[in-house]
Amino acid sequence: MKKTKKLFALLMVMVMVFSLLTACGKSKDTKETGSSSDKKTEETKTDSTEAKETKAPALKDASLKVWGPQEQQATLKELCNEFQAKHPEAKFTFEFGVVSEADAKDNALRDLSKAADVFTFSSDQLGALKDAGALYRVTLNKDAIVAANSESSIKACTVDGEMYAYPSSAETYFLMYDKSKYTEDEVKSIDTMVNKDLGDGITNFSFDSDNGWYLSSFFFAAGCQLFGPDGTDATQCDFNNAQGLMVGKYLLNLVKNKKVANHDDGKLQTAFKEKKLGATITGSWNADAVKKALGENYGVAKLPTIKLEDGNEYPLSGMANFKLYGVNAQTKAPAESMALAEFLTSKDAQKVRFEKHNAAPTNIELASDTATLSANATVQAVTDASQVATLQTSIPQSGNFWTPAEAFGQGLADGSITESNMQEKLDKFVTNVLAALK
Repeated sequence: MKKTKKLFALLMVMVMVFSLLTACGKSKDTKETGSSSDKKTEETKTDSTEAKETKAPALKDASLKVWGPQEQQATLKELCNEFQAKHPEAKFTFEFGVVSEADAKDNALRDLSKAADVFTFSSDQLGALKDAGALYRVTLNKDAIVAANSESSIKACTVDGEMYAYPSSAETYFLMYDKSKYTEDEVKSIDTMVNKDLGDGITNFSFDSDNGWYLSSFFFAAGCQLFGPDGTDATQCDFNNAQGLMVGKYLLNLVKNKKVANHDDGKLQTAFKEKKLGATITGSWNADAVKKALGENYGVAKLPTIKLEDGNEYPLSGMANFKLYGVNAQTKAPAESMALAEFLTSKDAQKVRFEKHNAAPTNIELASDTATLSANATVQAVTDASQVATLQTSIPQSGNFWTPAEAFGQGLADGSITESNMQEKLDKFVTNVLAALK
């Protein structure tokens, strides 16, 4: 009996030990399961937080000041009315101001507290606006905005990996020509155009030769870089290398040619109107005037090639700019302002500007709609050109480029730059571009 009791006691001890071991095992499993659950909860919270950061909350009543160029005031008001209709949960009061993209930075920085909540500006102003603390970082629907627009336009909105603006339209230059003077094949090459006899008193080709925006396209064609491969290195400009020297010599001969003229916007419009110009490099802002002057002979094409002394043909590569919308960092209604900026740069809004203002879309879906774009040859030309153009940088050092470029272009025209001193002049050009900012 004692033996049985001892055996029974021993069995009970073993059961208890086994139970404890099992409990410990379950406790461990439960802890791991709990960790996994916690991890999932954390992931869910993270996803929820990200969603909250990228999805606009319900909007509230707000008074919003909006700036835009004179020619787009009616369109801007129309789009803001549509924005209000889309958000009946809130009541918006809009105040509109006439400020062009070119003047936006100076107007905003004059007194940020009085500047618009939402305003449009040229992408080359982004760096200065961001450094001045004038722009509200894009935090709502960022992923969707990035996915909807071209890579180059998003790059134009970005500083140090952060997005500070919304892309609206692309802007660059292309070839505009008189189809009664050149065929589609002839406008593929500057040299072909210049060598054609168009008769007395006719300028075969023109461009704004002392404007760095256009002058740069010749250097970019040969592979030269302004501020490094991505335009952000303030210590790099190689316009004076071997390729740049070939470009300089080509430009010298081109500018000296009597069949070539230095035309700004006013001069090229007059020349086309008088039927005294074969082709020019310009942008969509001159399209209406030139179309009116040439009628059915109005033609557009991608930038032509140049033949350098090494015997190779190089296609010109333009400098691209973008029209952007930004939100004032001091706005009292950030969510509403960001929602409006996103709406004003949406696919539908870009289509309205395309139809009414010859604005080339950055929205990928719209820019890929050849059926729609083909109805407007000018916008198609801008869209095509912007895809292969070099982005106009917005780093502060870029302010040092324009004056030396203008001086170089003027030197080509007035004879102070010659083939024998070309290297010296290019070296000076680059030195001035890279000089320390004052």
